[in-house]
Amino acid sequence: MEFDNSFEVPLPPAQAWALLMDIERIAPCMPGAQLTEVVDDKTYRGNISVRLGPVALTFAGTVAFEALDNESRTARVRAQGTDAKGRGGAHAVSSFRLEPSAEGSKVLVHTDLNLSGAVAQYGRGVGMIQSTAAQLMKQFAAALRAQVIQRAGAASAPAGSAERVQSPPEAPVTPAPPAVTAAKPISGLSLMARVIWDAVVRLFTRRSPGR
Repeated sequence: MEFDNSFEVPLPPAQAWALLMDIERIAPCMPGAQLTEVVDDKTYRGNISVRLGPVALTFAGTVAFEALDNESRTARVRAQGTDAKGRGGAHAVSSFRLEPSAEGSKVLVHTDLNLSGAVAQYGRGVGMIQSTAAQLMKQFAAALRAQVIQRAGAASAPAGSAERVQSPPEAPVTPAPPAVTAAKPISGLSLMARVIWDAVVRLFTRRSPGR
């Protein structure tokens, strides 16, 4: 099955692209994802936990860049993994394109996904897969935005700290910036609610012209 997603990054294209290519830095922003090994500068191993309806799945596998063009800011990534409990596997090829936007940059993603084994039965509804992908992208973008804002604040902190050191009689205590934590796996309850709502919207959309 094929589907499209997009998300915004609050940085100019050149900075946004450099951030997105820093896999070790952005991996914790993906809900349920864990980077376990950097094989080389284009190949990574890890796992990701997701829910398809009421079923919790954890895929362990490899993600590799098949094509990368820094000038046009496009990339193609191949990912494949197997469920930890042997219930099947997933294989995906995703193409990324970054372009300027009012907010800074917009990333457009086209994914061709294939599921095998029992996993294919859990995710046989295209709407469920698309809703899962949309929710993952939404949470990833929110975590990425928080990281960008946090680092921007940390970058401006040293100048202010230096000024304070010169005048007060006591050594100032500068609080440490909040740590960026890995995004939590997407909630099965919120996902099911979203899937049901999307199904209702599609149902009434199809019926409206005939009424």
